Amino acid sequence: MLSGFIKKARRAVRKPPAYVARRIFAEISASSERWRAPWRARRITGRSICTRFGAQSIDDLWDRLLAQQVLPAGTFDPAAYERLCPGDSQRILAMAEKAVSHQVQFLGAPQHELGVHIDWHTDFKVGKTWPHAFFRDIEYANLDQPSDVKVAWELSRMQWLVPIGQAFMLTADERYSLAARGIIESWIRANPYAYSVNWACTMEAAMRVMTWTWLFGIFGRSSSWQQIEFRQTFLVALWLHVDFTHRHIERADVNGNHFTADAAALVVGGLLFGECEQGRRWLNLGRADLEREIQLQVFADGVDYEASVPYHRLVLELFFVAAFSHQKVSGGVSKPYAERLAAMARFVAAYSRTDGSTPLWGDADDARVLPFGDQALGDHRYLIGLVGLLLGDADLVALHSGSVGEAFWWFGAAAAERLAGVPSKFPTSQAFSDAGVYIMRNHDDHVFIDCGPIGLAGRGGHGHNDALSFEAMLAGALLVSDSGAFVYTADPAARNRFRGTSMHNTPAVDGVEINSFIAPDNLWQLADEARPYTIEWSTGAQRDAWSGSHHGYRKLSDPVDVHRNIVLEHATHTLLVTDTLTGQGRHEIVIPLQLAQGVEFHATSADSGLLRFRNTYFRVTWSSDVPWTLVPTRSAISPSYGVSVDINRLEWRWGGMLPCSLTVQISPEVQVAAWN
Repeated sequence: MLSGFIKKARRAVRKPPAYVARRIFAEISASSERWRAPWRARRITGRSICTRFGAQSIDDLWDRLLAQQVLPAGTFDPAAYERLCPGDSQRILAMAEKAVSHQVQFLGAPQHELGVHIDWHTDFKVGKTWPHAFFRDIEYANLDQPSDVKVAWELSRMQWLVPIGQAFMLTADERYSLAARGIIESWIRANPYAYSVNWACTMEAAMRVMTWTWLFGIFGRSSSWQQIEFRQTFLVALWLHVDFTHRHIERADVNGNHFTADAAALVVGGLLFGECEQGRRWLNLGRADLEREIQLQVFADGVDYEASVPYHRLVLELFFVAAFSHQKVSGGVSKPYAERLAAMARFVAAYSRTDGSTPLWGDADDARVLPFGDQALGDHRYLIGLVGLLLGDADLVALHSGSVGEAFWWFGAAAAERLAGVPSKFPTSQAFSDAGVYIMRNHDDHVFIDCGPIGLAGRGGHGHNDALSFEAMLAGALLVSDSGAFVYTADPAARNRFRGTSMHNTPAVDGVEINSFIAPDNLWQLADEARPYTIEWSTGAQRDAWSGSHHGYRKLSDPVDVHRNIVLEHATHTLLVTDTLTGQGRHEIVIPLQLAQGVEFHATSADSGLLRFRNTYFRVTWSSDVPWTLVPTRSAISPSYGVSVDINRLEWRWGGMLPCSLTVQISPEVQVAAWN
């Protein structure tokens, strides 16, 4: 605890005085919860909540809250669902059976049987258990151990119960509502208010608010949820969750997805409990925070400033859920909010490839708010349709492609039918210049280029040392991939390796990080040194061209500038990448090309080779003014949290006096005489 306090104190001295004053007050207030929390948990009862609403009984209050329908839980047409999403009902039922049997699978772990009595406080990957203690006393990061608190947290978000709710909607089988009730009761018994690891991060309470509110709407009228004792226990627990989120909201001088989740939960919880004064207060606070934060956290071009495609998905979902709930109960969102939400969806359309895959830009922990659909984990295209339907935006609806399952669960059969019947509009090459993201594309090619600031307004956050890095799909084959994230606190060395310069498709100089790590154990902060900038961007029917540079190596004793130029020839599916490094002195340069999963390389000459993906071949050639050495090696990428996949990697290496340059060309190979 002392070491944690010292680290916080060191960070605090670098903050503005007003922020430090707010944090000191917040720390004192939060510490006082050690005594106030148990008192509050005793004081908040079913009767006291009924009094706030003027309700005659718990049953009266229950029915009034159900009438709010904050999240989608209306009538459901199983036949229409099977018609629009053939076979998905069977997937849902299979997943529901696993959940009923307390079997879970997430965060890269194999399927795990929790047993009859669920242990809510353990990372079952390694057997680490966190103590039953006041939430501020629990050291949950444990960087000296291979444990991952996200396992306990993910379990307690209870999103693995969503298929149980969906199965109940499909079948009306009370077995599902009884199972959900038993699991929720187990969690409430094992996690007293503010006294377990599952209260240690406010975002976790906030995510449960949204899961529980949806489950309440699904099962609220079921026979298994009629018992007065359970109704009282559930409503008190849900009220305390919203109240905890309000009291411990993760407000900072620069906010990220945690704060967004907290505010979204206040909107959802505030709308549910909106007939009483406290509920309206929660709603107004959450709504005001989200209206402000969507302008601060999302660039005008629609890109979330955490510099991560997966976190863009999470933050967009959070802003969407709050807007959906507000529109459903209290009317629409403001015009600026709607415009920024639509811009976020347009970015999804731009970065989503024709096969539904997405770039591994920045961190990924696969987080969702309410995972309803049948699409692959990395397929974000459903969000385009959801936002389009919410806002009545015909252009977004036309950009939607892929599954309509998510739309069915949110908006019903008619909206999903409409989405399925609209011919898809194909996105074109686009520049998201505020975020520094440039996307070259046609139907068969997709090149994603990062030339933007590091994440979280220059703090690092979920962004990586990937200035000038790129991913490339050519002629329908994903050939060049970014690294992903793998894990966070479970392996600090791996965390730093995966976010480091050497794991990205950008030139590395003298083994130095583009943006320095603040400290090896500071896993979410980087020094803002690279400051990448774009020099040229042009698009046309024949080709797209981009060039950019960064200052990340000007900190060297002999400073170095890195300049990269990328050209995509549309007709021939040819990619041309030229790197030029200028400066003084002798340097060791490595220019890597991380090949995507399943891509093989075979050298055919001193300056040429072949890439093979399945039965498709590509010619790689390179030229330079200095004698580079190509070294095929092995590396890894993380397609989702907790998963690491070995891949092939090409490294062009050279050491000497600058300047130097290297041009690499990749183009389809029509005929291949022999691979070996």
